[in-house]
Amino acid sequence: MIVVTTEKIPGYIVEEVKGPVFGLIVRSRGIGADIMASFKGLVGGEIKQYTAMLEDTRKEALERMIQNANQMGANAIIMSRFDSGEVGSNMSEIVAYGTAVVARKE
Repeated sequence: MIVVTTEKIPGYIVEEVKGPVFGLIVRSRGIGADIMASFKGLVGGEIKQYTAMLEDTRKEALERMIQNANQMGANAIIMSRFDSGEVGSNMSEIVAYGTAVVARKE
């Protein structure tokens, strides 16, 4: 599956637009990570537990978006993006989204 952030895929022609695709993940932080983050917040620096959690979540959101596009019969996703936000006080969401298309080489 070709996934690009651009409107066009170099060397390809978009033959058909299948529609929007999404991959959504909501994760809660564990109490241990919250406690470690509180201590780290006092001294500053990267909170590696959160970084690792968000990186894994981003990968899963991307995989879900690709699965969604495959189910629609697409072979590429254009204009892909990520968005994130907070859900409640200890949950984070990451959504991957884009436009599923059928593309062929020029």
